[in-house]
Amino acid sequence: MSFATDTQSDAAVTLTSPEAGIAVITIQRPEQRNALSAEVRAGLYAAWDAFEADPAYRVAILTGAGDKAFCAGGDLKEMVERGLKVPPRDMFPLPYDTVTLSKPTIAAVNGVAFAGGWMIAQACDLCVASTSARFAITEVKVGRSSPWAAPLIHMIPQRVMMEIILTGKPISAQRAYEIGLVNRLAEPGETLACAIELAREVLEGAPQSVRAGRETVMLATEMGRSAALEAARHASEWTYRCEDAQEGPRAFAEKRKPVWSSYD
Repeated sequence: MSFATDTQSDAAVTLTSPEAGIAVITIQRPEQRNALSAEVRAGLYAAWDAFEADPAYRVAILTGAGDKAFCAGGDLKEMVERGLKVPPRDMFPLPYDTVTLSKPTIAAVNGVAFAGGWMIAQACDLCVASTSARFAITEVKVGRSSPWAAPLIHMIPQRVMMEIILTGKPISAQRAYEIGLVNRLAEPGETLACAIELAREVLEGAPQSVRAGRETVMLATEMGRSAALEAARHASEWTYRCEDAQEGPRAFAEKRKPVWSSYD
């Protein structure tokens, strides 16, 4: 499936399915370092909507074409031409922010993830990175700002976050892994395969349990302890009541692989 504002043969973003349950969303502008141009933004909005709407997809992987850049950020040339000041609230397609999603997502960072590239990788639930990848919040270098980075405080230490934002200097994939921004490292050329393996591990879980687990993590980052516990219990009620809550223990007792119900 391709998404473009011009022609199908010149798709800015593609959505493919390497195996059941997994959607791979790829930014197809390697010659532009997969920058978030208008075409790419429109393609990402369409791809995320298609992923969310199709019950056959249970987890999505976001990546960029080529081995140089996952995404180099916003299209600065476009910003200059538009005289862009404060970006519109819905300018960038961010999972769980400007894009409504209920399923887990994985960023497969195969090259540089600078500025807006860091932004969309950060927005995903999980992150796999090539050992040759680099991350940077470079807005201070070009007179812009990075309000989208605020949730980063729930992922990495405050002083580390402060240095990254104030200096704009890149960090290595190894450093990103050490501070908790990246879940897994992969050899160059193996990033997508590593992300698919992680997606398979997510798919092994009961769909409703995965959904409730994801909601629990997000609630815990947004609320105090007592409020988060209460909200998480409420979010988990449907999981306990659905058939999978009986199928899981039954399969365990019968020493077989469980057969989960559909996501919805």
